[in-house]
Amino acid sequence: MHFAKLRLNGFKSFVDPTELVIEAGVTGIVGPNGCGKSNLVEALRWVMGETSAKRLRGGEMDDVIFAGTTTRPARNIAEVMLQLDNAAHDAPQPYDALNMIEIGRRIERGVGSDYRINDREVRARDVQLLFADAATGAHSSAMISQGRIGAIITAKPVDRRGLLEEAAGISGLHSRRHETELRLKAAETNLSRLDDVLRTLEAQLEGLKKQARQAQRYRRLSDWIRRAEGMVLHLKYQAASVELAAAEERLRAAERIVADAPPPPPPLGASARPSRHSCRHCAMPRRWPPPNCSALPWRARRSRTRSAASPRRVTRPRRGSSNSPPT
Repeated sequence: MHFAKLRLNGFKSFVDPTELVIEAGVTGIVGPNGCGKSNLVEALRWVMGETSAKRLRGGEMDDVIFAGTTTRPARNIAEVMLQLDNAAHDAPQPYDALNMIEIGRRIERGVGSDYRINDREVRARDVQLLFADAATGAHSSAMISQGRIGAIITAKPVDRRGLLEEAAGISGLHSRRHETELRLKAAETNLSRLDDVLRTLEAQLEGLKKQARQAQRYRRLSDWIRRAEGMVLHLKYQAASVELAAAEERLRAAERIVADAPPPPPPLGASARPSRHSCRHCAMPRRWPPPNCSALPWRARRSRTRSAASPRRVTRPRRGSSNSPPT
């Protein structure tokens, strides 16, 4: 597997679509200072998953987009496509069966970048692992820039170990190991948090169980109280029914006694001649009806009532009148 073609569009100084064919053997790029030779190497780093803007001689990742000149406007999108020749089928799985692999990275100003392998969107980690399994990548020692030789000579043992691992082709395994360790640490953190959550839920469960027992006891007592109240009301209803039946029987007995009783005898000293006034409103027969008898008209009853209630006024003769008796 080797590089076959590099296409750039809007990346740094390559504002127009540019295609670089990498033939077998040695390919050299010759040009004056500032023509963009270093931009090609940085494009390779960038498409292979470089995430540091400082390694690309920029302050932020949006600096890789063409910023514009006095005669040409700035671009908002930059794209780099790298074509790999896999005729020997030595690419890592699952790309070992493909004859050609196209890896692309596209960035939009203010939005971010996305990766594609054969027009299928993938993660940045997938692209980095693909090149790591092929013993290359954005930080590979095969890509030598200015000051890289001196850095390798004066490197620390740990950095030299990484160089040897890359030469042996096991850097991808170490990348996967590092990723697996990070996942395990994250899993341990989640387990510890899960233990805290379980303890909290157990405490809540105990409280809910206690509330459930109280609710069951309340429901049981409520049923007993309802049944007892129903029995008491039923007994009161039966006692009231018995009392009502006894009272009705006494009423019927009293009515029978009254109906069977003889009429009362006439009062002593009463004349045999019928009285001129007798009605159901007066207790005794009289010659004249009493003042408040309902048999009289309303005006007569009122006048008689006033005359009976107010005393007679006695008039005295005035002095010097003709009716006065002689002195």
